[in-house]
Amino acid sequence: MDRGRPLKIGITCYPTVGGSGILASELGEELAKRGHEVHFISYEQPFRMPVNEPRVFFHPVQINTYDLFKYPDYTLPLSVKMAEVSRDHGLDVLHAHYAVPHATAALLACAMLPAGRRPKVITTLHGTDTTLLGRDPGYGPAIRHALMCSDAVTAVSAWLERETHRVLAVDRPIEVIHNFFEPQPPRRTRAEVRRELGVDREVVVLHASNLRPLKRIDLLLETAARLRPREAFKLVILAGGDFAPFAGEVRRLGLADRVIVRERVSAIEDYLQAADVGLFPSDLESFCLSLLEAMCFACPCVATAVGGIPEVVTSGATGLLVPPGDVDALVHAVESLIRDPARRLVLGQAARQQARTLFSAEAIVPRYEELYRRVCAAG
Repeated sequence: MDRGRPLKIGITCYPTVGGSGILASELGEELAKRGHEVHFISYEQPFRMPVNEPRVFFHPVQINTYDLFKYPDYTLPLSVKMAEVSRDHGLDVLHAHYAVPHATAALLACAMLPAGRRPKVITTLHGTDTTLLGRDPGYGPAIRHALMCSDAVTAVSAWLERETHRVLAVDRPIEVIHNFFEPQPPRRTRAEVRRELGVDREVVVLHASNLRPLKRIDLLLETAARLRPREAFKLVILAGGDFAPFAGEVRRLGLADRVIVRERVSAIEDYLQAADVGLFPSDLESFCLSLLEAMCFACPCVATAVGGIPEVVTSGATGLLVPPGDVDALVHAVESLIRDPARRLVLGQAARQQARTLFSAEAIVPRYEELYRRVCAAG
């Protein structure tokens, strides 16, 4: 294959708020900027997919409900749409973010096409394929099959690569390509955002996630309730899910005047620039894209030393890492940053430099381009 020819790339991801969908959307945007043609295929438009951009297209998957099926089926309609888009647009690559159902559907789509018109299938693992579904006997064998049959497999951290080999006994190379984040210019100034939040001199402690149980919102709120002095901070939660189930806990802990929630924020850069400290008490993370987003705005983070997080944050140099589940350690680390603006500045500047050096689009996207071309050239 001509190394200079623009590629036609299909991308399938979960469209909801979460690291995998955000990464896939931003990857598609960056690939289009580099001259490639990108086709998103999903049941709805991904949360941060660029709209009205040259060379970026969206193909919705129609899901029908039949009495024959107890549960609606997504995999088969997705595979048919993948095959249709591949045939009509001459795709070179189908890039599936998550093995099930996306890589499984991509492999089935290729089987529907003539041998000479089948795109290459690249599967990117983001975490739960391995850490949750990979341990389920109802899913594990299908995930392993999808990985073994893909033309290439990537993982977003070295920890996830090792865990996938261990849990699924996958006997093939898995290439580690970390996540990246390329922030857009904020639409409002830091002062404007802080006024909107009702923040004056308080330190803004930021948390952003989809609120899944592994994110440990209970520990987040317990940590906030124990921070002293109370008037020194406000906790801003950018919720990619429904925060209503946690409202009672906010009231019980007496945090109603300390917690500010914003749901489904698309202009995340506005809030990132207004933050002073990030707080991420997860039980498990394969990478934690929200950490990287904060780092890009020189916001030092306190996080748990789990999964791939130590590949993103260097404890004591670009942030502070503590043992999982240790509220005392979380409180101590956050309080130390609230009380020491000079240390926040030093850690934050180092975090931003690390993000730019290791986890920028300039550093990461060419690795995907090289992988696409290498796989296509393999015939």
